[in-house]
Amino acid sequence: MDYMANMNWMGLLSLLVSAAAALVCITFHELSHGYVAYRLGDPTARQMGRLSLNPIKHLDPIGFLMMIFAGVGWAKPVPVDMRYFKNPKRGIAITALAGPVSNFLMAIVTMLICSLVYRLLLPTDSMVLLVVFYFLCNVAILSVGLGLFNLIPISPLDGSKVLFSFLPDRVYYTILRYERYIMIAVIALVFFNVLDGPLSFCINGVLQFLCRVTGLPWEALVVGSQILDFLG
Repeated sequence: MDYMANMNWMGLLSLLVSAAAALVCITFHELSHGYVAYRLGDPTARQMGRLSLNPIKHLDPIGFLMMIFAGVGWAKPVPVDMRYFKNPKRGIAITALAGPVSNFLMAIVTMLICSLVYRLLLPTDSMVLLVVFYFLCNVAILSVGLGLFNLIPISPLDGSKVLFSFLPDRVYYTILRYERYIMIAVIALVFFNVLDGPLSFCINGVLQFLCRVTGLPWEALVVGSQILDFLG
């Protein structure tokens, strides 16, 4: 009973809502990859059950934890077979770009809803609205973070697929063979916060721009993304 009485329930709620926000972001990111690949002629993602809104199918445990605690991360890559594309390099580039684009679109839609919830929240002290607002703010921030992180032109991140599509075929396919090893270096860069400064600067810049576009006050987004932590 003492343990239950001293439990930080607000902190637990904050962690659960943040985890839910991260799951939403990675699910739509990977689903977008698979759907665009499918529309371009590659049935691989569909055959392997990756055209799904079930977040468990897209979950990479390390990338998921990094999203919650570091603000950037990754999901389990959607399988893509470029042999199905009429133009393999272009098909891969478009498929790769679909993930970050979906995150930016999600951020815009979420912040528009945030703006509405914020106006409903001002005259009330509804706990339900506070949790919803916290969730939406975190979805918006994590979406922008995930989108920008994946645009970094380091293999196997999405940005590299777009950039490398302009390289000669011999160089392009050589890089693809070593993707898994390069990913270890990317994980190290995130773990040791090497990318933290530049990414934070870019994320804040994009979020401030989207705040102006959607009419959501910047201060409301910042406070909203931490409000449950304050209450805890």
